[in-house]
Amino acid sequence: MSDPVISLLRDLVAIDSVNPSLVPGAAGESQIADAIARHMRAIGLDVQQQEVAPGRPNVIGVLEGSERGRSIMFCGHTDTVGVAGMTAPFDPVIRDGRLYGRGAQDMKAGIAAMIDAARLARERGFRKGRLVIAAVADEEYASLGADALVREWTADAAIVTEPTDLTIGVCHKGFAWATIETRGRAAHGSRPRDGRDAIIRMGRVLSRLERLDRELQSRAPHPLLGTGSLHASIIAGGSELSSYPDRCRLQLERRTIPGESVETFARELDALLSSLTDEDPELEASVDVMFSRPPYEVSTDHEVPQALGLAAAAAGAPTSTVGMSFWTDAAILGSAGIPSVLFGPGGAGLHSLEEYVTLADVIACRNTLTEFALTRL
Repeated sequence: MSDPVISLLRDLVAIDSVNPSLVPGAAGESQIADAIARHMRAIGLDVQQQEVAPGRPNVIGVLEGSERGRSIMFCGHTDTVGVAGMTAPFDPVIRDGRLYGRGAQDMKAGIAAMIDAARLARERGFRKGRLVIAAVADEEYASLGADALVREWTADAAIVTEPTDLTIGVCHKGFAWATIETRGRAAHGSRPRDGRDAIIRMGRVLSRLERLDRELQSRAPHPLLGTGSLHASIIAGGSELSSYPDRCRLQLERRTIPGESVETFARELDALLSSLTDEDPELEASVDVMFSRPPYEVSTDHEVPQALGLAAAAAGAPTSTVGMSFWTDAAILGSAGIPSVLFGPGGAGLHSLEEYVTLADVIACRNTLTEFALTRL
């Protein structure tokens, strides 16, 4: 397929941009940022790089119109998850209308679509306002790139080109991570009166967490996102078979919906541990909420999803509004006062051993973004 957006996508997938915060020693975003910067300059954009961590830049390209108008931002992330178990992750292969490779769908297809939309918008006489193309680092870990972006850049509207199967994502869940530790008393396994088992005590915590998760999922659901939830993610404790374990450590995740927050989660965990210590005053446990990101929502009646729906129809890709289960940088843009929605191509295999994007969707996404940039705000 000779369309420029597909050629650009192949070039991007061929670049290793695995996030080094996920895989120590991985390539990071420097090489792909340089390639994107060169390409955006070649199509006539003014380009800046913004280093958000050593060797990990954002790339921002700007298309200025000749007339006053509002500013639109297209935003996507350049990093990917790891490639363990994949045979040729950076060898983009086209087969049966799909392009395969790490990052093909998540989200180098969205990056290619938004950059090529800027090319087409410029060729077709973009003249009103400003179009900002932001390719950011680190979304797959801590979103350092988006945090840095909104400190220096803003817009009147944004589209985050995460994979949405060409639907318009108007909301998504948030998350919070926490660590719970139970403490016991180390002793020889033959001396139960001397020992106190921290792992068995964590079992009580796990039972209450399961009860809390069932309660969360029985609540009235959000119309597009369903309910909040939690799950135990990582557990460790003990040192040898013949000893009572003096510590057990659990890491867990809470997924939140609009109306819930990290404070909600902290209160739930405090109440849970308080009830357990009321039942057993000898239970020693502590909780630490480590990191969180909020849920995000914009009204389906807001002008941004409405305008994007009109643009998609005009580009021959009629769509609908949905909620996304996964967290995205749209929450950071939204919290900075930029009304944002999600819109990107479809495919399969996010974070899996075989990832692909549907090429017709990449073209439809690019065409919709072009239409939006030219006519809709």
